[in-house]
Amino acid sequence: MGTREEYIQKLQAKLDEWNAEIDRLVVQSALAEAELKTKYSEEIEMLRNKQIEARVKLEALQNASGNAWEDMRAGMDMAWGAISEAVESAVSRFKK
Repeated sequence: MGTREEYIQKLQAKLDEWNAEIDRLVVQSALAEAELKTKYSEEIEMLRNKQIEARVKLEALQNASGNAWEDMRAGMDMAWGAISEAVESAVSRFKK
């Protein structure tokens, strides 16, 4: 991504994608058997927490002044990657 705005849009789109995925998991959880509901609820809570963490990081990036966002970008990429892996891992566990 070249510009700050493009980069932020990319991250926002990923957050929106995660939100839709979490919403699907909530529906799946509601249809699950009783013993799985607890497991699903714990996973969904973890996903929501990761989503909040990602949103906070995105807001910090949006509020960064001038060239400071470039300095934040490398750290953001690493953090975003870790959050992404956690979300994708949890989603894959639901599909088993």
